[in-house]
Amino acid sequence: MSIPRSALILGLAGLIPFLWGALTLLSADLAEWGVRNIGPRFAGPFVMLQYGTIILAFMSGVLWGFATRATGEAATMGYGLSVLPALWVFFTVGGGPATSAIYLIAGFIGLLALDWHFWRQELAPKWWMRLRVLLTVVVVACLSLLVLG
Repeated sequence: MSIPRSALILGLAGLIPFLWGALTLLSADLAEWGVRNIGPRFAGPFVMLQYGTIILAFMSGVLWGFATRATGEAATMGYGLSVLPALWVFFTVGGGPATSAIYLIAGFIGLLALDWHFWRQELAPKWWMRLRVLLTVVVVACLSLLVLG
């Protein structure tokens, strides 16, 4: 099954802060322009780390929604698993750009495993993993620039 157009467009649009952050890491001129015109929070590591934190917390809510489709022990397990991305980011991110990026990368890879779990139980849409793998690869690549420095 193909990814619905609206989900694909919105998912790809959600990559913009990561891609913009990566571009401002790679280009000093673009970083300077960004700082001057839209502010320092929206350039380099700051935009990627802040947005990555928000997205992991957001994805906990998405997983919670999947858990509502389960019953019994599967629902209980699903609710428990769904809060892990938000807790992960809360307890790990904040120790400097490279360290935070490493924890975010681990969080997004862990999130992909949780996505697979919910998808495998048929609680997520059939196209879910196609979208999530695509988005995760781009996010991890962008955050890796912070680690490689």
